[in-house]
Amino acid sequence: MSKIKLYFSLAVVLYALMVSTTSCKISYSFSGVNISPEVLTYSVDYFPNRAALVQAQLSQLFTEALMDKIQGNTSLDLSRDGGDVQFSGEITNYETRPTAITSAETAARNRLTITVRVKYVNVVEPDLDFDSSFSRYEEYDASQNLNDVEDALITLLVDDLVEDIFNKAFISW
Repeated sequence: MSKIKLYFSLAVVLYALMVSTTSCKISYSFSGVNISPEVLTYSVDYFPNRAALVQAQLSQLFTEALMDKIQGNTSLDLSRDGGDVQFSGEITNYETRPTAITSAETAARNRLTITVRVKYVNVVEPDLDFDSSFSRYEEYDASQNLNDVEDALITLLVDDLVEDIFNKAFISW
């Protein structure tokens, strides 16, 4: 009789474990991306350049880089308006300034800084919404003309900014 009780108890425990694990929402990802299974689409509004100094291609480059990052690293589908997760905002700063001065009072290094304000809305999980500014900079030798290094610096900065934004929106560490 005690074997029957043992088997019955074991069956009840296993059933309880099975029910409890199938009712939880657990998602695993080797990339670290943590997105609710109910989130199926994303939208990215155009990020206008509202900085005092406007670089002509920056808005388009940034907007496309953010869309490409999401498309390449998630299974979400692009929605033209009102995705389950929505990105909007603006470029608020684009500036270059000297950072290292020589003894002759000339700049030895300059720094290019880009700042982007991003509003992130998660329709499925509103507690994950944020409205934040992200800023990155790269330094370059002052003997170089900004026009000669600008495209390469912008590419680096946009990649870093997009990575920061993507991590805040989709990576839960």
